[in-house]
Amino acid sequence: MLLDSIRTQLDSLSKSEKKVAQAVLDHPDLIVSQNITALAKSAQVSEPTVVRFCRTLGYDGWHEFKLKLAQGLALALPGLNEQPAQDDLAADLVNKICSRSINTLLDLRNNLDAEAVQQALDILSRANKIEFYGQGTSGIVAADAQHKFFRSGVPTVAYADPAIHSIAAALLRSGDAVVAISQRGNSPALVRSVKLARRGGADVIVLAPSGTPLADMATVLIPIDLIFNTDPYTPISARLAYLVVIDVLAVGLALQRGPEFRKKMQNAQKALQEFDLQFDSFIG
Repeated sequence: MLLDSIRTQLDSLSKSEKKVAQAVLDHPDLIVSQNITALAKSAQVSEPTVVRFCRTLGYDGWHEFKLKLAQGLALALPGLNEQPAQDDLAADLVNKICSRSINTLLDLRNNLDAEAVQQALDILSRANKIEFYGQGTSGIVAADAQHKFFRSGVPTVAYADPAIHSIAAALLRSGDAVVAISQRGNSPALVRSVKLARRGGADVIVLAPSGTPLADMATVLIPIDLIFNTDPYTPISARLAYLVVIDVLAVGLALQRGPEFRKKMQNAQKALQEFDLQFDSFIG
């Protein structure tokens, strides 16, 4: 939701804009019932500073920002800010974890940049080959992406080792595409590989928070602005958002390539099912 985006961008805001951000984060429910004068007073800044803050976050002004905040709070399900506790029962965990995951996906659905997704699909549909780069948890997402995309008929590979994707990036040329995945967007090794890919003429699609070093290197940025804190369970929900974006791109590419390509995918799926039947028969 919008509050997550504010937390993500907090360090990049000016000193006065941070005051506005903190006022919103401290009392979001109160902010939606106030006017701009009340917010400026509580943050101890001028009204033009509030407007600048709203525009820094990508909104035309105070009214659009306030509407977006109200929508985000209305959509949020109970349990968003509840952290799993030592004495939680199974029912508590089900409610908290599921609510957190659902809120993450609702936020993604309401904020995912459809235009950026289409630009990414245009790049992927004409690519000679597609390489997925990620490290740590994002490396797992990259591997999942490669598994889904290799059936597209375009050569695909996933690299999670910084040294390997650095070498691979240096070999890319115009017409190739990289999908760089990062939940924080500040990995020096990943930024370096993306620079190498861009230098060779490859297009780079970045899945990362906006305003990060990796985002600044993108040919096309699909911003995924989620909150990161000390809660060790947060990345579980965050990874869901990235996996869903990969699904959107994989399905979109399949549809964009036309019915003949989808027929090939169906034949591949049929061959896999036949293999499974034969294997089951063999071990039976």
